This record gives sequence, C-alpha cells and structure tokens, in this order.
Amino acid sequence: MKNKILLMGNPNVGKSAIFSRLTGAKVIISNYPGTTIEFTQGQMKIGDERPMVIDVPGTYSLEPTCNAEEVAVRMLNNCSGVIINIIDATNLERNLYLTLQLLEKGIPMIVALNMWDDTKHKGIHIDVKKLEKKLGVPVIPTCGLTGEGINELVKRLPKAKVVKKQPLSKNKIWEKIGRIVAESQKLSHHHHTLLERLEDLSIKPLTGLPLAAGVIFCAFWLVRFIGENLINYIFNPLFYKLWLPLIVKLSNFLGAGTFLHNILIGSLINGKIDFGQSFGLLTTGFFVPIAMVLPYILSFYLILGFLEDFGYLPRLAVLVDNFMHHLGLHGYAIVPFILGLGCNVPGALAIRILEGRREKFIAATLMAIAIPCMAQIAMIIGLLGPRGGKYVAFVFLILFALLILKGLVLNKVLKGTSPELLLEIPPYRIPQALAVIKKLWMRLAAFLKEALPLVLLGVFLVNMLHYLGIMDFIAKLFAPVFTTLLGLPKEAISSLIVGFLRKDVAIGMLGPLNLTTKQLIIGSTILTIYFPCIATFVVLIRELGIKDMFKIAIIMITVALLVGTTLNLFL
Repeated sequence: MKNKILLMGNPNVGKSAIFSRLTGAKVIISNYPGTTIEFTQGQMKIGDERPMVIDVPGTYSLEPTCNAEEVAVRMLNNCSGVIINIIDATNLERNLYLTLQLLEKGIPMIVALNMWDDTKHKGIHIDVKKLEKKLGVPVIPTCGLTGEGINELVKRLPKAKVVKKQPLSKNKIWEKIGRIVAESQKLSHHHHTLLERLEDLSIKPLTGLPLAAGVIFCAFWLVRFIGENLINYIFNPLFYKLWLPLIVKLSNFLGAGTFLHNILIGSLINGKIDFGQSFGLLTTGFFVPIAMVLPYILSFYLILGFLEDFGYLPRLAVLVDNFMHHLGLHGYAIVPFILGLGCNVPGALAIRILEGRREKFIAATLMAIAIPCMAQIAMIIGLLGPRGGKYVAFVFLILFALLILKGLVLNKVLKGTSPELLLEIPPYRIPQALAVIKKLWMRLAAFLKEALPLVLLGVFLVNMLHYLGIMDFIAKLFAPVFTTLLGLPKEAISSLIVGFLRKDVAIGMLGPLNLTTKQLIIGSTILTIYFPCIATFVVLIRELGIKDMFKIAIIMITVALLVGTTLNLFL
C-alpha cells in the first residue's frame, strides 16, 4: 500500500466527512478481498503527488471484535504510507485508546481532532499544543462539516511522525490516557442545546417511538413527493418529447412484428408505443429503471443520506432492537429493511453489515418477502387506491404480518441466537450538503451499474420467451394453479413471469386485465412476496451463495401459494 493515506478512527467520528473534503468526486467503493466489508478510496492532491486516501472501517481498538474491525487491522498491517487518526474531540478519553495503539505500530501518523465545533457547545476546552506534545505527533483541530482545519491538515501531512515504541499493557494505556486527558482537557458547565434535548427525546421509548413514526411518515411522504415531481416534470418529458420521436422512427423503419422490432421496440399497444407495456429493450428496458424507478431511488437516497448524517439511524436501531431480537436479528437490521423500501437491490447489499450467516439469511428472507420497493408501493397504491384506501392498507397489513410471523418462525427453526447490539450513538449534527450530494451520486451510480444491465437482460429474455412461444406454454401449464388456488385469470401469469424482471411493472400489468378488487389484492400481494426481481436475485446469490438463495426461493414460493390460497378462500 505504497503512497497511501489511511483514515482510521472509532465509528462515527466523522471519517467520511473528512474523506469527502480530502478527495474529489471520483471515488471507488470496493469489498476488501475475501470479505463482504466495504471501504471507500479516492485520490487527493498534495503538491505534485496524488496519493490514494482510504476510508478504513471504523474500529475501537486493534483487538478486533467483528469482521469490520478485522479488516481495519489487516489494512493497517499492510500499510507503508501515512495514518490520519481521526478523533472525536468531544470524546477524547475513549478515542485515545486507539490512538496510542496506532502510535505503537511505528507508522508515520498525524491526528485530526475532529468535531472541534462541538467542543464549544459542550463546554470542552482542549489545549492542542499540550495534546500534541504528549502524543508526539501533529494534532490539528478540524470540522469535517464546515471544512475548518482541512487546509492545515493537508499542509502538515508531510510532517507526520513516527514515535518511539513503548510497549504498554492495557492498564498502562488507560493510565497514560488519564494523564493526557487531565493535563490537556478542561470541562465547564454548559446549557443543553435544542439538538441535545432532541437527542434525549428520540432515544427514550415513550417519546422516541412516536417520534420515529413521525420521522418515517414524513420521510416517505417526501420521497413520494420528490419522486412524483421528478417523474412528472423531468423524466416523463424527457422520454416522451425527446426519446419517443426517435423510437417511433426506428419502429417504422424496422416494421412491426419483425424479430428486431420485437426485441428492440416490443409490442405496439393499440398501434402505439407504450413505454410501460411494450417491453422492448429501447422502450420498457430504459423507461422502467430510469423514468419509473430512478426518481424514487434518488429521492429516497437523498432523505436517507440526510438522516444518516444527521445521526438519527443509530437511535432508530436502538429503539427497535428489542422487537428485532424476537425476529432473530438486532436493531441495526432495520437498515437493510429501510433501504429495501427504496429498492431491494441496496437492501440486499446492506445485509453485509450483519455479522453472522444466520442473521443475514433471516434478514434477506424477510426483506425479499415482506419489504416492497418504492416503485412497487407506488404501483400498489395506483392500482388499489381508486378502489379505496382500506384495500391498500390491507395489503400492507398482510406484508407486515408476514414479516413478523416469518421472523418468529425462522428465529425458532434456525439454530443459533441473535447477537447483542453494540452501537455507537453519535450526537445530532446538521448534515453537510456536499457530503450528502456526493453520497447520493455514488449510490445512484451504483444502482444504475447494478440494475440497468440486469433489467435489459430480463427484457431480452422475456421477449425471447414470447417470440418462441414458451410464455404461452408456461401460461397453459400453470393456469390450473392460478385459476383454482389463487382465483386469478390465466392472463395474469405473464405478469408473474415479468415480476422476475421488475415487480413494479408486473403489478402494473394487472391494471389492464379488469380484475375485481379481490383479485387485485391477491395479485398485488403474491407479486410482492413470491420471488425477488432479477437484480435482487443476483445480488443475494453473490451475498449468500446459491445454496442459501435456493432455500429462500423455496420459502418465498411456498409462502406466496399459501397466502394467495388463503386470501382466495376467505376474502
């Protein structure tokens, strides 16, 4: 790791904000070899040099207790560059344990005393010169959110020092930390700020749970509001005013019914191109991920990024921890569930934050069965909403009941126990706009990279099935199951097959079939739970392996048939 700079520190000390300040827009998110632990790297400029900056997973010490900390230690052991140790200035005593361990490694180091602005609000006074003298390396006060001290940090990087090694036992380290803190830090009384009062309210169950319900409601209202406006005023006009005329000319040139027309343009609906139903590579293949899904993904990640940087998600994890333990998970499993509500692909990717294989399997199964993505939610509301809001609520109530029931069953059946939640709760901070936008851009790029090729591949496969007559054969084969057990017409089978491509489009295909309200409820519910879309399917295979994904698929299909049959009998 020549010519590299490692950003190291405890979790939630502002490493990502410092990383964002040091690097440009071009960053790379990678998995550490042989693991599912992600790290981010990007280049910065120091004079004529362009060293690589690596945002190392957060760790409390060099004695790892989880996979992320193991990766951090391995990255450190392979380092021959410079360490920027980022410290939370408001928690000096706790952070210095890792600092002293890093100094023992004999690697050039510099300390960024981050969150410097918060020390003033909390009555903390640190003598930087004394702290620098005690540690033996440069110490620079910084604020990743405002950029304070970043220029000074870059200027002093070449002065990073190696200190003389003093092997110290754990007790000796804490004794030394006590002396350093006593001589370099003083505390004074301060009044609680509005954000600190809000911190207290949002962590106590009596006030925290209603607040959580309000935050989630407002978040998803904003996601829908922003997403719908992006669709109506930007994405739809782009497709219908700029893209459609070009596709019409290509359609006329190829001729309806030809092989290339079927693949590239798809079917003509009432003699016209319909981006939602034509199912060509250049029509539905582009329109669904870009014009129907991307606006909701963009708005969802924007709100999520704000909540992450504000510091709310760890508090939500603590609030739901007790409930999640009954499902065989701990509180932070709420993160892949929340991400899954935006899109199941990032939700599937997020299961890697969970430690054990058992927890990952349970979380993946529950998310794939009971967590509809934002585009699915919009489609369900669009189809059932005109029939009455109570029917929409009924579908989501079924999904929530399945989430709980399936979690309880899996927790009993699968061997092992759910782990305890060891989580750092950061203070509330006003997010930096640049950091939120940069994170949003990286996530959007990752979504398009993951989803767009798979959607195009799925459209191509569905078109080939139609062209070769295989779709009709499958429809006839499963017609008895559909009509007898589920009470759906055989025409709905094609939507089930398309659901493997994009579930939201499949739900939308139920609209033209003139189904009864009962059939719409059954169809919407089954399409949500029966199988993941192809993009989520591929990601889960990569995260869990083919064997576990096969088990999840069997569970999903079984549950879908049981739920569909039950609804058909009792509705």
